[in-house]
Amino acid sequence: MRKKQAQILIVDDQEEILFSAKMVLKKHFETIFTTSSPKKIISILSENEINVVLLDMNYRIGFEDGREGIHWLKEIKTLSPNTIVILMTAFGKIETAVEGIKIGAFDYVLKPWNNEKLLEIIDKALVESRKNNKKIALEKSVQTEKLYFIGTSAKIKQAYSIAEKVARTDANVLILGENGTGKYVFAEHIHYHSERKNQPFVHVDLGSLSDNLFESELFGYAKGAFTDAKIDTAGRFETAQNGTIFLDEIGNIPLHLQAKLLHVLQTKTVVRLGESKPRPLNVRVIAATNSDIKTEVKNKTFREDLLYRINTMEINLPSLRERKDDIVPMANFILEKIAEKYNQKEAQFEENAGPYLERYPWKGNVREMENKIERALILAENNTITVLDLDILDFEEIQEMDENPLSEMEKNAIEKALFKHNGNISKTAEELGLSRAALYRRIEKYDLKN
Repeated sequence: MRKKQAQILIVDDQEEILFSAKMVLKKHFETIFTTSSPKKIISILSENEINVVLLDMNYRIGFEDGREGIHWLKEIKTLSPNTIVILMTAFGKIETAVEGIKIGAFDYVLKPWNNEKLLEIIDKALVESRKNNKKIALEKSVQTEKLYFIGTSAKIKQAYSIAEKVARTDANVLILGENGTGKYVFAEHIHYHSERKNQPFVHVDLGSLSDNLFESELFGYAKGAFTDAKIDTAGRFETAQNGTIFLDEIGNIPLHLQAKLLHVLQTKTVVRLGESKPRPLNVRVIAATNSDIKTEVKNKTFREDLLYRINTMEINLPSLRERKDDIVPMANFILEKIAEKYNQKEAQFEENAGPYLERYPWKGNVREMENKIERALILAENNTITVLDLDILDFEEIQEMDENPLSEMEKNAIEKALFKHNGNISKTAEELGLSRAALYRRIEKYDLKN
């Protein structure tokens, strides 16, 4: 029988218990540690990745209340939160073991134990341990993957400098910028550089919320509050408790709903629909908009008091047109990330792509660049992305260039897309980022008609 990969520590002051438990477990698991002194737990945990601890609850003659076991349970959970603890206790001491479960123990076994029952509990504990390991690995990967392209332009460096200063506080932040400038990424950057980084980051696209869903989505609702309210449900604010809520496109909220949001921000409480009891909130608010919010205040379409509440610190994100020197390095950064996603790590832009990338207006900013690069990588031949793959030349530019190799690549890309979509003009044009009229012109040019 193949042993399972696991490191298990048995802690008991009776040598016969340690011997008996080790004899049972070593047949099924790779590594078994034992100690009769709970004081050695700390050093063993520090030097080894222990998956499961079998922990006796009493260690001194005359002290049978389980307090020592509870003490060492807390020590283990503090030192190694991912380690699963199973308590060992006599039949008459179950109540203390149950108390241990409430403060973090996984389960308990009774002494003398049934071997099959003991193995069953340890197997379940190992499943839980693996879940914990995956969760921690995911959290670490999320942290390490939060890499952001900053660039060298004065405006973006100033924005990041402000962000990193404000991240250390709990001040509310308003991020301003055109569509696609990276307001979401920026809000995330602030969150992951704050003291709340290990707490939830909740994104709410206010522009996509209809008026009748606004309160239920943001504030939650009680069972029976409306027809489809089958169970009590927390809103986005409660979901973000102790973390950060990112209110995207806040300029789109109608005036009558702005008042409800303002009340939540002022009182730091939320009342679910169908309830009357305020629930306390501890949430950091980051808001963003692409609108001219101050003009909206002057025009009485956005409440001035709400603006004061959300913009303790205001950060302006520049468009790509305002940071031309960053365009090519940013394109390379985005390509590297997308190429990794598609397992095409050798992907690169053709040598002459730089000037065309810089000349293109990028009206959709970073979001448009990401979309064009991803689509281009899919279309590219031999892992080399051309300006035609990127579709950053208009029809007249292509005609002016009059380069046969370039024209041939465009023809091949159109033929490939037409074949993929069985000649469907709309779908082909959408994939290539062209209008139907522009695609028809190219079909005529290259004589691609059936």
